[in-house]
Amino acid sequence: MKVLLLRFGELYLKGNNRNLFEGQLINNIKEMLAGEEFKFSKTFGRYVISNYKDEREGEIVTKLGRVFGLHSFSRAEEIDATPESIQAEVEKIDLDGKSFKVIVKRADKSFPIKSMDFASSLGGVMLKKYPSSRVDLYNYDTEINVDIRMNGKAYVYTTLIKGQGGLPLKTAGKGLLLLSGGIDSPVACYLMAKRGMTMEAVHFHSYPYTSERAKEKVFSLAKILSGYVGQIKLHVISFTKIQESIHVHCKPEFMITIMRRIMMRIAEKLCEQNGLGAIVTGESLGQVASQTMQSMTVTGSVISSLPVFRPCIAMDKEEIMAIANKIDTYETSILPYEDCCTVFLPKNPVIKPTIEKAEKEESHLDIEALVKEALATEEIIYIK
Repeated sequence: MKVLLLRFGELYLKGNNRNLFEGQLINNIKEMLAGEEFKFSKTFGRYVISNYKDEREGEIVTKLGRVFGLHSFSRAEEIDATPESIQAEVEKIDLDGKSFKVIVKRADKSFPIKSMDFASSLGGVMLKKYPSSRVDLYNYDTEINVDIRMNGKAYVYTTLIKGQGGLPLKTAGKGLLLLSGGIDSPVACYLMAKRGMTMEAVHFHSYPYTSERAKEKVFSLAKILSGYVGQIKLHVISFTKIQESIHVHCKPEFMITIMRRIMMRIAEKLCEQNGLGAIVTGESLGQVASQTMQSMTVTGSVISSLPVFRPCIAMDKEEIMAIANKIDTYETSILPYEDCCTVFLPKNPVIKPTIEKAEKEESHLDIEALVKEALATEEIIYIK
């Protein structure tokens, strides 16, 4: 019987709470495959998807490829775990003129032949059947895998599809992503989701200085991300009044610094109101003036009750772009619609601000009133 054989990775490291992680992973798999016809079964260390429609296999594989916590999966044949039935299934594999290796994994230690002995025996059978083929343990064309499990079944396969890895979504709390229209913040969302964190997002817009297309671009990014993290609750906040006030009352070189500090304050309020445990940004050390060590210290200093996670912090732009391409956000991120951070952008932003100097500039503003007024503009959109 044709099946998809699923493996998890990091969950092996969990102790007494492993069942909680596995239970969530199974729920996530079933949720991702909602609407598909299939049967789900479990054997120790493996999950099996069977009884699905042949024409839906490609789509099911694509969906499984978005499930965090799955290490890899394979298209396999499920057969009775007897030497005879396994050999018969292996012999169906076409090795004419190909190099190959055989790997046998024997989770069921009651199976009568040891793994290496059985692999050697199966290799001999295939060499006899295909004299033009050869065994090569390092540079092979085909890898024949036999996985003998404790459910009385064996799984024979030659393909291994890499999964997302990481931890199952919904096992590491909830965070709030500062979602701009750029390349970095969607990648930050993906990386934190890979560690099990579910995500809401906040987007700051500056209409009429930024267009409706800029906002639509962010909606499109959230839609792509929802394919990995599920429904996203997006908080849309008007930042126009704040930027105009900073432009009038503060030194130009402190524009970005003060903006970021107020964004952080608003984000903290949203976290308090929505039961979220962390703020997530796409900052990368040294990438721009607002992302120097000193700048991030100053902007982060206004947060008192929550951690600020910066999963892209040690990545260069090429690494971030590679992930953006992998998760299909890159082409949307580079659309030429400005976000609010580009409005009133100073020619020479300060790159080594201090908390004291930032607070001095902020003394010209009614921060509490500006934050309250911005929160009053909140629009909530659910994106799936």
